Amino acid sequence: MIEFTISPARSLDAGAVGNILSVSNDLMPWLPRVHSAAEEIKYAGDMIEAGWVKVAKIDNKVVGFIARHESEVYALYVLPEAQDKGIGTALLEDAKGECDKLGLWSYEANGVAAIFYELRGFVSVDRTNGSGNEAGLPDIRFEWTRKAPEFKPARGARKTG
Repeated sequence: MIEFTISPARSLDAGAVGNILSVSNDLMPWLPRVHSAAEEIKYAGDMIEAGWVKVAKIDNKVVGFIARHESEVYALYVLPEAQDKGIGTALLEDAKGECDKLGLWSYEANGVAAIFYELRGFVSVDRTNGSGNEAGLPDIRFEWTRKAPEFKPARGARKTG
C-alpha cells in the first residue's frame, strides 16, 4: 500500500492543483477546454485562499485534491499515475467525516466518476441538459447522506407499555 498524506492546501500548492485540473481535462476528450492552464491555476488559488481545498501528497508531491465548501464538493481529482491507490476515496472519506451530507455535480459523459461516487454511497438525484454549466454538457447531481446509527436495545432490556 502506498503512503500518502491529506492536509489543507497552502497557497504554494495552487500550481500543482491547477496542473491536476489541466491534466485531467486533457484526458477527457469529450470535455471542451473552457479555461486556459493559467486560468485553472488562478481558480485553484482562489479555492485554496477560500479554505476549500485539501490535497493528497506522496513524498511531498501533490497528487490529488478535493475542493469543498460546506456540504458541496466542487472538484475531486487525482493524477492518473496516482489513481487506484485509494487517494480519491480517502479525500472523499475525509470530507464525509466533516459533514452529514455531501452533494456534487458530475458530467454524464464521465461514467467512471459516476461509478466511483455510487460505490461510495452517493445516489443520483437529478439530471440536467447542461445549460447550467460552463461546458454545456449534460450532468448528474449526486448526493450522500450519513446514515443514522442503528438502534439496538441493551441486552436483557424488556419491552414495556
